[in-house]
Amino acid sequence: MQFIMTRRFIPLLLSLLCLAGPASSADTQLAHSSGVILLYHHVADDTPRSTSVTPDEFAQHLDYIAEHYTVVPLEQLVDAAKGKADVPDNALAITFDDGYENILTNGHPLLQKHGFPYTIFINPEVIGKQGNQLSWEQVKQMQQQGVTFANHTMDHLHLLEKQAGESEQDWLKRVWQNITRAEKIIQQHTGESLKYLAYPFGEYNQTLAKRLEQHGYTAFGQHSGALGKFSDMTAIPRFPAAGPYAKLDTLKTKMASLAMPAVKVSLTDPQMTNRQVDKTVQVTLDASAAKDVRLSQLACYYQGSTLKVSTDASQFGFSLDSTLPIGRSRVNCTAPSESAGGRFYWYSLPFFVANEQGQYPD
Repeated sequence: MQFIMTRRFIPLLLSLLCLAGPASSADTQLAHSSGVILLYHHVADDTPRSTSVTPDEFAQHLDYIAEHYTVVPLEQLVDAAKGKADVPDNALAITFDDGYENILTNGHPLLQKHGFPYTIFINPEVIGKQGNQLSWEQVKQMQQQGVTFANHTMDHLHLLEKQAGESEQDWLKRVWQNITRAEKIIQQHTGESLKYLAYPFGEYNQTLAKRLEQHGYTAFGQHSGALGKFSDMTAIPRFPAAGPYAKLDTLKTKMASLAMPAVKVSLTDPQMTNRQVDKTVQVTLDASAAKDVRLSQLACYYQGSTLKVSTDASQFGFSLDSTLPIGRSRVNCTAPSESAGGRFYWYSLPFFVANEQGQYPD
């Protein structure tokens, strides 16, 4: 008979495992407080490739993860980054955006086979109303089997878009009502209110992030990188693992990544009012943690091109001469760890640009 651990039991077991075995030499400073979050959408052969893994690909991912990583509940990984819990130094969390039924039919059996906890960010407005979505009955069934459900807004709107004639104040009021209503409905159906929000399309700005922080929310983006003690808890990175990012050979490097110990960035808002980044972007690292970041080998990339970078003991900068495209783009920067052979610190800075009508493409 297969034993499936409940979500309440897993954190206790993992805490005991952390105590039982010493951390490896890799990631000595940040051991037990960091890990990687993977992002999926569809698990299917007949859905848009850009947001899908096939069941065979997903099985390959999970088999590799089972051999090399400890999958922990998302809550425990977040709490570890906040200094409230411990995780193994090979911790990894699995998440899905959008409550597609193929997660249950194709993905859930594979996850249960390994006893992996995972989280689905759902849109209450479409649960049980669209044919490709889970029903509330299925949500409850999956929750009883250890799956966590969290907020992805009511209806997967572009959070940064304003309606005609809408002021900044009215915009924030409208999107905030959308988020809090979704949270209330999820709590009504699941009995839990984690106050976790995954931004639809990964889009956010500092105004919304500050509102979320003020009300005790933790928020997740779609830019890449690991989660650690220095991460912005209103813009937690996750590695997309579908479509062009589903190849296990490249995903292996991302799973092994470490959270760049960034404490300050000169460009404070990812919502761009123009399509040029006029000044060099400076990223300041925690001075102590930066000693393990081999900045002499830092590399930053944007849309397949390598950027000019500058570094000193605890800071790096990059210049972006390209015109930003309409929609979403990001700069990724990596640098080897001094102590963890083969592992890289990873930092991602997203940009969100509206078209002339103030709209963001899907």
